[in-house]
Amino acid sequence: MSKRFNTTAVCIPSEHYMVNIDNRLKQIKQLVDENKYFTINRARQYGKTTTLRALYRYLKSEYYVVLMDFQTFGSLDFESEHTFAIAFANSFVRLFLRNDQALDNPVNPLSKLTTDSQNENFSLRILFNDLNYICSVSDKPIVLMIDEVDSAANNQVFLDFLSQLRAGYIDRDLEPTFKSVILAGVYDIKNLKHKLRNDDEHKYNSPWNIAADFNIDMSFSQKDICGMLSDYEDDYHTGMDIEHISGLIYSYTSGYPYLVSRICQIMDEKLPEKYTSKHDIWTVYGFNSAIRILLSEKNTLFESLSEKLNSYPGLSDMLKTLLFTGKSISYNYYEESINIATIFGFVRDNNGVLVISNRIFETWLYNLYLSTAEMQQTDIYKASLQDKSQFIVNGHLDMKHILEKFVIHFHDIFGDKNDKFLEDEGRRYFLLYLRPIINGTGNYYIEAHTRDLRRTDIIVDYLGNQYIIEMKIWHGEEYNNRGEKQLADYLDLYHSNTGYMLSFNFNKNKHIGVHEIMIDDKKIIEAVV
Repeated sequence: MSKRFNTTAVCIPSEHYMVNIDNRLKQIKQLVDENKYFTINRARQYGKTTTLRALYRYLKSEYYVVLMDFQTFGSLDFESEHTFAIAFANSFVRLFLRNDQALDNPVNPLSKLTTDSQNENFSLRILFNDLNYICSVSDKPIVLMIDEVDSAANNQVFLDFLSQLRAGYIDRDLEPTFKSVILAGVYDIKNLKHKLRNDDEHKYNSPWNIAADFNIDMSFSQKDICGMLSDYEDDYHTGMDIEHISGLIYSYTSGYPYLVSRICQIMDEKLPEKYTSKHDIWTVYGFNSAIRILLSEKNTLFESLSEKLNSYPGLSDMLKTLLFTGKSISYNYYEESINIATIFGFVRDNNGVLVISNRIFETWLYNLYLSTAEMQQTDIYKASLQDKSQFIVNGHLDMKHILEKFVIHFHDIFGDKNDKFLEDEGRRYFLLYLRPIINGTGNYYIEAHTRDLRRTDIIVDYLGNQYIIEMKIWHGEEYNNRGEKQLADYLDLYHSNTGYMLSFNFNKNKHIGVHEIMIDDKKIIEAVV
């Protein structure tokens, strides 16, 4: 059976194209070798389960490994200490026996655990006494791994369970216990505040303060993606430029595992309906088609992100500020909205400044906010729908004409607005005007390296052509001239001789309209509103 790209459940090496995570496993094993207890907490669909499965195989020659999944426990299992202890004991015995060798002991300690669990007084204390006994007689150290651990975080019995693990860790010099304990989930269980219901705030302090920091990068590098695509190329001989395609994938995803695999999956499985050969698919054109499909589809990751935006209004407000105003937000994990956004993978820390995690998320968020019923009822959006057919000339965007029409509409609709409106809302309304024009055919994203309060660069990909548009707030003639020179220099990175500038000018005597200037061999088409 040929391999496929996979975005559901766990990836299996014999069935799926995967990146090589041996170096990551080596780093995690070092923590295990050092007797560390730790949590792997990452956003949804970030490869946690696949990593645990691979780690299970990686460690089993040296350790007995028990890999549990708390999602297999029912709600009744967490109803009381007794029911949880029984469920845990039964699961532990069953999963321990997956190891290649049985315990080399004349009295099977697993039998003792099974017998004790049938006692009506079976408790967490008895459970851990039996577990510690098993560890003491085992011929190899035992590693306990629990996936989806935060699915139990609303239960007091779970906190009591963590307390027992902590007690065993603290007393490990007096009584044998697990070599290492690894808990995996979205939430960092050292901070359960956002997981607990309001009536459970008394459970806020998690007893998992003995956990070591887990700073291992689980995103995919461009090199990782190259390796996966090389395996695919060995099977299909598409003739793709592996280095270039992997670079494009990384530039849009920043290595988010699900997004990387989903783009490849779309190119492999969905694009053959539109292209005559795989050679045509694994190109820039095919990649851009895959991005359009990804951004327009309904998938589990986007559904999860959407649900979080609805659940946390403060999160949504912060993201809108970050996206549309250009205002810099300092990264402070202890600020609630930033903490939530980090947990769910929306944002990351970039040298102390908050940024959206990747271009896919950023464009998806722009599309989400710009497609609300409120936005689509605005006059500028309606104007775009009426105008859009006139902007495509021989398959190319007439970006100059787009700017000319936008200036006219913006002046007619918003000409009496104050400076604060221009600064906070101007860029939002240009994106709102642009989106229906390219929707379904082109992609756009904001260049993260140039986004600030004064300047934001939009990169539009449309049928293989790129258009670089700088949106900026007017801060005087000298600053404007400097911006024009910066844009001309910036065009070299995109091998383009034409750039576009949209200036929001607060000067009462400004001259609105569109004009062209030449800087060396670069043409700058500037619109002023």
